[in-house]
Amino acid sequence: GWLFWRVMACGRRSGDRKRQVILFILCVCVCQSGAETLRYSVPEEMERDSFVANIAKDLGVPLSQLAARKARVVSEGNEQLFRLNQNTGVLTAKESLDREEICPQSDTCTLVFKIFFENPLQLIRGEVEIRDVNDNSPVFPEKEIILKILETASPGSRFPLESAQDKDVGINGLQNYSLAPNPHFSLAIGTAKDGVKYLELVLQRQLDREEQGELNLLLTATDGGSPPRSGTAQVRIVVVDANDNIPVFERETYEVRLAENSPLEQLVVRVAAADPDEGSYGEVRYAFTQTSERSRQLFQLNPTTGEIRVAGKLDFEEAKSHKMVVKATDGGELSGHCKVQVEVLDVNDNAPEIALTSLSASIPEDAPPRTVVALFSVRDRDSGDNGRTECSIDGDLPFSLTPTFDNYYELRTNAALDRERMAEYNITIIATDWGRTRLSSQESIFVQISDVNDNPPEFTQEIYTMSVTENNSPMLRIGSMKATDADAGINARVNYALVRQEGKEQPEVSVNAENGDVYILRPLDYEKVRSFEVTVRAADGGSPPLSAQAVLRIVVRDENDNAPVLLHPGPESSAAGELVPRWAPSGYLVAKVVAVDADAGQNAWLSYELAKATEPGLFRVGLHSGEVCTARAVTERDAARQRLIVLVRDRGQPSRSATATLAVALVDGFSEAHLRVSEEAPAAEPDGPLTLYLIASLVCVSALFLATAVAALVVKVRRARRSEADTLPTFPTTATESSAGSLPRSYLYDVCFAAGTVNSEFRFLRPLFPCFPAGLPPGPGEQRSSVCSQDAANLGAEGD
Repeated sequence: GWLFWRVMACGRRSGDRKRQVILFILCVCVCQSGAETLRYSVPEEMERDSFVANIAKDLGVPLSQLAARKARVVSEGNEQLFRLNQNTGVLTAKESLDREEICPQSDTCTLVFKIFFENPLQLIRGEVEIRDVNDNSPVFPEKEIILKILETASPGSRFPLESAQDKDVGINGLQNYSLAPNPHFSLAIGTAKDGVKYLELVLQRQLDREEQGELNLLLTATDGGSPPRSGTAQVRIVVVDANDNIPVFERETYEVRLAENSPLEQLVVRVAAADPDEGSYGEVRYAFTQTSERSRQLFQLNPTTGEIRVAGKLDFEEAKSHKMVVKATDGGELSGHCKVQVEVLDVNDNAPEIALTSLSASIPEDAPPRTVVALFSVRDRDSGDNGRTECSIDGDLPFSLTPTFDNYYELRTNAALDRERMAEYNITIIATDWGRTRLSSQESIFVQISDVNDNPPEFTQEIYTMSVTENNSPMLRIGSMKATDADAGINARVNYALVRQEGKEQPEVSVNAENGDVYILRPLDYEKVRSFEVTVRAADGGSPPLSAQAVLRIVVRDENDNAPVLLHPGPESSAAGELVPRWAPSGYLVAKVVAVDADAGQNAWLSYELAKATEPGLFRVGLHSGEVCTARAVTERDAARQRLIVLVRDRGQPSRSATATLAVALVDGFSEAHLRVSEEAPAAEPDGPLTLYLIASLVCVSALFLATAVAALVVKVRRARRSEADTLPTFPTTATESSAGSLPRSYLYDVCFAAGTVNSEFRFLRPLFPCFPAGLPPGPGEQRSSVCSQDAANLGAEGD
């Protein structure tokens, strides 16, 4: 500590802060490597806040630094036993210290603490040894120790006593024992290998129960404290009487006659012996002696009452008589003996005995009939008809018994076996004798049928249909195929595999060979493939293996991953131009939005709605048809230019949509309509093959009607056009083609010009075609025009 403060002072005098830091680090390293642990010693049972040490003095730390550096003491463990006063630097005990409570069963008791300093951080280790104080007395486990000693015990006999216990250690622990003076016993003290003292009571003089039946001795245990403490126990000696008499039986020999079919627990005879001694020496216990093991098994002797009962099955053919010797023993190990003779009377009590000679643990299921399964013998120890036997099989089983020689029988198969129908047989063989009272016995033979690979695997279904939603994740499990095999073991172990077909691409599906789980290898696209089939083979592990096949059909479920695609107006045009006359009534068909969706089902159901319009109340859109019609009659107040945005939406979850933009011009005449459409939309290319097909269809229909209805008028108009073809100006075809592509078939406008016509002379005519003959209804989707042949004549006049 002194070195630390000197180094810090040198750093401050030098003024070099970098050098100060380096010196401090060096000082800490030196202090940590060479510092010693602070060690103190205090006695136990000190009062609270007792002085332990002066930390500031021992460390050489100024008192002002204790508070400035926030010095504190921390004890090891959860309980803080010490307190450091930052003002005085004194370490005190927070509570009274009990060595036996803090360090039980330990010779030494050391408490470790640490002192922390901050700014800079410093750690100092300390130890406090708690010295033992003689505050515990020796204690015996029991206040009274009872010993029973025979009066015939010889002098020098030793009798162990329970030792006393002392919680103190060292010199304050247990040191010595003493016994109150008496003429019969002395005390012997020994020390075990582990240092623990033990004591024994040594008999010095012969005891005599008639002279003194009980002795009371005082045993004292003393420790080595100053002053010493002691504990006592009362030792009570009970003198036990000597065994002077032996047990004597009432009879020297007991003779009994007993039938061999006597039941168990039947009383055979009761032997009795008397002993005139008192206490345990007069208590007699009985036991067999000099008796064969077989007789011990057949008869049971009660050791207290002397009753002999039947414990086994007696057999006249085995032994006609049994001889036993019974010994009666008292508490002093003196004994007397008697004989018991049992004569067995013969009766027909022996049932046939079945002895299994050989047995096949298992036989294959394809074993031929008459295969030998087991060989056994039957024996009856009775004589005559009582010893004659016959055997049979219990139940209707595919087995039979064949007698061979000398009471031996063979167990054979008599039919073909099938393990899948019956894997094991528990065959009960019954043997019966021919006695007047027929006795029988039975034996169970367990026969196991081993498996032969004679069953192919069977799928639970011929066709498995599994579905997967398109855009699935790779290696997605979609289900499992299951095949079972009626065989067992390796013959029933099924492996699954796809059947490869030559000339076909690698399937997008995989089957787990172990459990038949089906996985989709890659994401699928409903629009490319909606379903496919593969063949799966299940083969067992037999030799040779048997197999079966099943069809796996994968159905791809559609997912709403495609937005509607607009066919008309085309997606490449920013806005499609449409012409609506000012006199258009409510319900006038302006255009039709045509869209398709590559998805299926609900995901492809399209609905149309008007998302935005210059005048929302002027137009409406058919929800399912996509037809754009006027919602009311067009008025002069309506803006000449109308812009409509039609939203096409499918019914998927979530739904997808597309928008079509229509530019509608409200016109009074063709020239004005042409100019407005030309200003709003540039010339566009035809919409492709679909537009060409629509135009061709319209031309064909129009030509047919023109040829049949107004043939003469058409010829006249064509001749007039040919004569003036050189002088007519050329106009773009955008308006007419656009109208033909977007307006319904029932509307077609024909315009004629004279040489030198200007914009103000251009007229917008009413629809000319189709004109239907009387009684002829319009075609599907067509509207009947109110203009007939009179309009055609007017058209010719205007052309001229």
